[in-house]
Amino acid sequence: MGCTAIAVVAVFPEEDEDHLQAYREGSAVDAIAGAEAIISHLITRELEVPCAHAPCLQPLDVSEDVSPKAAAEELGYTFLPCVLAGLSNAPQIQIRSTPSNKTPSVLTAAGVNAVIVPNTACGGSAVLSLVASGAKLITVGNNTTSIDVTPESMGLPAIEVSNYLEAAGVLLADRNGILEAALDPNIPRIPNLGQ
Repeated sequence: MGCTAIAVVAVFPEEDEDHLQAYREGSAVDAIAGAEAIISHLITRELEVPCAHAPCLQPLDVSEDVSPKAAAEELGYTFLPCVLAGLSNAPQIQIRSTPSNKTPSVLTAAGVNAVIVPNTACGGSAVLSLVASGAKLITVGNNTTSIDVTPESMGLPAIEVSNYLEAAGVLLADRNGILEAALDPNIPRIPNLGQ
């Protein structure tokens, strides 16, 4: 069967101290995330196996002001254990020309009913492609980003929720055939049919 997933660890240059501190406090973006994504996508595309990237960083001084979003990065110099745990459950890549794409166990864009993203992260190719193929767009208001691409700015219909728990509720309601509008407490009055 051969290789079923690849984990990559790469050393990156030191980050700017001010930006790194802002990231650790939860007020800046991950400066190396874009490079990590490009590495993983390139390897996945070329080798046709799932790939995830773990950066190798210099040890950081312990800080009490670390944001929970960056807490995992305080524990080690690489994040390889997390990457390996995730890759152990990674879906396998299916080549479009294989007949197995017709089986129910293969996930394609047509099988995605909804996509959940931060309210300001609606411009990526995956979001646009999935919405174009008929998936519902659910946006989360309390997960802020620096890109500020809203569904309104892209002309996309979206269900806006406050947090990921509400997003899960929307998915559950949809899966069970409950219209979102039926959960709104402002239900219009039933007209008097006797008039």
